[in-house]
Amino acid sequence: MLGGKDNYPVDQQVGEALPAETRRNAARNRAFMHRAAAWLARNGIDQFLDIGSGIPTEPTMHQIVQAISPEARIVYADNDPSVLPHAQALLTGTPEGVTGFLHADVRQPAAILERAGEKLDFARPVTLSLLALLHFLPDDEDPYGVVRTFVEALPSGSFLLLSHGTADQHPEWEGKIGAAYEKGAIPLRLRTRGEVEPFFEGLELVAPGLVSATEWYREGPAPAPERSGFHVGVARVP
Repeated sequence: MLGGKDNYPVDQQVGEALPAETRRNAARNRAFMHRAAAWLARNGIDQFLDIGSGIPTEPTMHQIVQAISPEARIVYADNDPSVLPHAQALLTGTPEGVTGFLHADVRQPAAILERAGEKLDFARPVTLSLLALLHFLPDDEDPYGVVRTFVEALPSGSFLLLSHGTADQHPEWEGKIGAAYEKGAIPLRLRTRGEVEPFFEGLELVAPGLVSATEWYREGPAPAPERSGFHVGVARVP
C-alpha cells in the first residue's frame, strides 16, 4: 500500500483488489504517525510501545523519535512471525537509545506489557501506539477492553496514539473494502467516528482532537484537508 517491496503475495492480492484511494489513505495515515510521533518526542516523551508495527517502512517510528531524542526507547510488537526477520535486519536504532521487537499479539496485553517492561520503564510516561490495527479486531474480540487494559497499565503523563480505519468519508466503499479483505481471510471492522470515540474514554484528547488523518496538525498551519480513510487522535493519560 505504501509502495515498498518487502511484502507477501497475500498482501499484494488484497492491495490490488482495494480501491486506488486506499493507497493514498495509507500514506496519509503514515504521515500522521510522522507528525504525531515527532510532536510527542519534542514534548519530552522518550518511550514508545508500537503494537501492530508490521514490516518496517522507512522512516520508522524509532528513526523519527530518535532523531529528536537519541536516547529514546522504542519497542515494536507484531503477531506475524514473518515480520521478525525484517525487524531484526532493519530496526537499528541509535547507540544511546533502545530499539526492540516482540513477536506478540495485541489480544494478549498482559503478556506484551510484561515483556515490553524489560526495555521500557513503566514508572515513566510511555506512548502506546495503535496505528491502523484495531479495525482488524472484530467486536467479539473486545477491542475496547484490550485498549483499556493497556491504558490502565500506563502511568500518568503517558499518551495513546491511535488511528482507525473508517468509511465515513468514503460512502462509495460500501461492501468493497470488506470483500477484498475477506478474500484474503483477513477480518475487517471499519468503524464510524462515534465507534472510535470510546477508545479514548477517560483520556484527555490533545488538540485538534479526534479528527481525520489529514486534519491532525500541531505545528504550523494545516493544509486544506483531503478525504481520509482514518480517524486519528492523540490523548494524554491523566
